[in-house]
Amino acid sequence: MSTPGSTTGGAHIELDIGGMTCASCANRIEHRLNKIEGVSATVNYATEKAKVVAPEGVDAQRLIDEVAAAGYRATPVGAAPSNPEGGNSSPADHELESLRTRLIGAVVLSVPVIAMAMVPALQFTYWQWASLALAAPVILWGAWPFHTAAWANLKHGTATMDTLISMGTLSAFLWSLYALFLGTAGSRA
Repeated sequence: MSTPGSTTGGAHIELDIGGMTCASCANRIEHRLNKIEGVSATVNYATEKAKVVAPEGVDAQRLIDEVAAAGYRATPVGAAPSNPEGGNSSPADHELESLRTRLIGAVVLSVPVIAMAMVPALQFTYWQWASLALAAPVILWGAWPFHTAAWANLKHGTATMDTLISMGTLSAFLWSLYALFLGTAGSRA
């Protein structure tokens, strides 16, 4: 019985994997690649790489297409990443910068919401509506990568941590909207 990566014959191909957000993503890609006849693959979530041993004649593009069919991105290691915006930054740098911006924005908007909810002296008339105005961008814009990943996983019939985060935050937000518009949360205390 051979273990992934222990095959001595065949082509050794290494792929950069993009779009993984948790270890189950890596397991899903690994499982998908190992379904190809004669392929032995291991996917490392931490390094975002797949090491594949494939029979001679298996094209790297077939492996890339299989990863894409699972809902992720793949490029051969060492290949120049495509950057549609031009410039020298890689897509990974752009993704990291986008996440950093979302994190900073979410923290800046969330701190006043938490302060108003926890400190009665900060609760001015109709403070709940100010909380809604500050929280909505956090839930919708700040968590957008989680929502898109959850939707992509749903289309592939799977669930990941992104699904849990998206469902949890959206459920809490919808409940808060119900309480604010139809319950007593919006009434003056």
